[in-house]
Amino acid sequence: MITFSENKLKEAQRIINRYPQGKQKSALLPLLHLAQDEFGGWLDVPAMDYIASLLNIEPIEVYEVATFYSMYNLKPVGRHVFEVCQTGPCMLRGSDQIIDYIKQRLQINVGETTPDGMFTLKTVECLGACGYAPMMQLGKTFREHLNEEKVDQIIEECRSKAARNN
Repeated sequence: MITFSENKLKEAQRIINRYPQGKQKSALLPLLHLAQDEFGGWLDVPAMDYIASLLNIEPIEVYEVATFYSMYNLKPVGRHVFEVCQTGPCMLRGSDQIIDYIKQRLQINVGETTPDGMFTLKTVECLGACGYAPMMQLGKTFREHLNEEKVDQIIEECRSKAARNN
């Protein structure tokens, strides 16, 4: 059976205890983030079932949330996930061309990961930074006003970071 490490379990209990008795389901989003961090960057069915058991809710309630939000990965992803916004304002400013460029540059399609496990390309709905379009989220940061040169810089930055960490 899948379980959190001792530290993550303490963190999960701290999060659950923020909410009144009977309202523990309110902890679902942060617990899914904890699980994704703990279990390899994605949520499989056993991980989601585990979260349901911690919150004493039905597994389907977890699946509904995890499948709705693009911030949760339901299959393994690369070390760096390029989440490119594809809503209207970003499309008007060239996000389709940026997506095509990333696909060509990394030789992957949307939803795929490079063979070396370094990069995954996802498209997402509005990231709430329309004034900085086209843009993407990379980890916890936004990368804005994208063009081919900036994409190349981001790719090289990720590769350099990975080389330093190995």
